[in-house]
Amino acid sequence: MNKKYSDMIVSGAILSIGLIILGYLISSSIVRIKEMDRTVIVKGLSEREAPANIAIWPIKFSEAGSDLNKVISAVQLKNNHIIKFLKKNNFDENEITISAPSIIDRHVQEYFDSTKVKFRYSARSTITVYTDKVGKVIESMKKLVELGKRGIAISSQDYQRRTEFIFSNLNDIKPKMIEEATKNARQVALKFAKDSNSKLGKIKHARQGQFSIYNRDSNTPHIKKIRVVSTIEYYLSD
Repeated sequence: MNKKYSDMIVSGAILSIGLIILGYLISSSIVRIKEMDRTVIVKGLSEREAPANIAIWPIKFSEAGSDLNKVISAVQLKNNHIIKFLKKNNFDENEITISAPSIIDRHVQEYFDSTKVKFRYSARSTITVYTDKVGKVIESMKKLVELGKRGIAISSQDYQRRTEFIFSNLNDIKPKMIEEATKNARQVALKFAKDSNSKLGKIKHARQGQFSIYNRDSNTPHIKKIRVVSTIEYYLSD
């Protein structure tokens, strides 16, 4: 066997060994990549109740008559009575806003029928309280009968003029709620990993859901329910 032929055999053997090692490394890498692809997606919930800290309370009434000046004077008088009522219940002047009255002249309406409408003018007035004294608003709403005794019929609240209770302190509780939602998600992921004979790895992806704030129920709109759901994807390994 000459030297050239011997070198070819050695080179071929080295190449074969290299290909075997390379194949092993590639297969091992594929296995590791597949292991890295094993994940579990879980959701964590955080929910709590909190009292509203701002109230927007519109108080509205109507007045009707055939003499425009008398209608306007009656509106102004009743506005003054309402403001006195509010101040008596410890609301400050800077918390009270009087909107310009809305006055309708029924004679200029296209389908006006004088035989069916008793008064020519109809006026509506709204006084709005914007305050952080939420408890005072709730208490005062129960005392509106006092205005009724003065001849002021407060209009029922409709969708556009209903009392609003607002919770604006979300930033104060947001970090704790996110932490709680994350912990709850991890507990779910750990349970899944245990049930599947796996180990829980690092977080692959996390998404914090939007915070939602809504009334606890229709009877207590001043108590809010705050909710957030976090979605987290974890790696799994054997």
